[in-house]
Amino acid sequence: MAIKITDECINCGACEPECPNNAIYDAGTAWRFSDGTNLSGIIDFGGSEVDAEASQDAVSDEVYYIVSDKCTECKGFHDEPQCAAVCPVDCCVDDEDIRETEEELLAKKAWLHQEG
Repeated sequence: MAIKITDECINCGACEPECPNNAIYDAGTAWRFSDGTNLSGIIDFGGSEVDAEASQDAVSDEVYYIVSDKCTECKGFHDEPQCAAVCPVDCCVDDEDIRETEEELLAKKAWLHQEG
């Protein structure tokens, strides 16, 4: 699973600096695959070529949001998702629409950080 931020978010920003993949963005802010990762140039993403430095549309204009394609639930970094650990209103929760195994999350981490 990835983590998502619910509408209960108070936009405090406590979660954003805790993400080791820089997958958390302020409402309305564009995101990039290259932010906080070792990805650069043209990358293969889901069978399509994507420019890692290209701005992608914000997922939410109302509250902080998590880019699920960059979220690894902190696997390989921490024992628990750090966003959920620091959120004062418990709005960083499992995204039931995105199911990933620990193996898949670790593979995503390795891809994002160009390991091995």
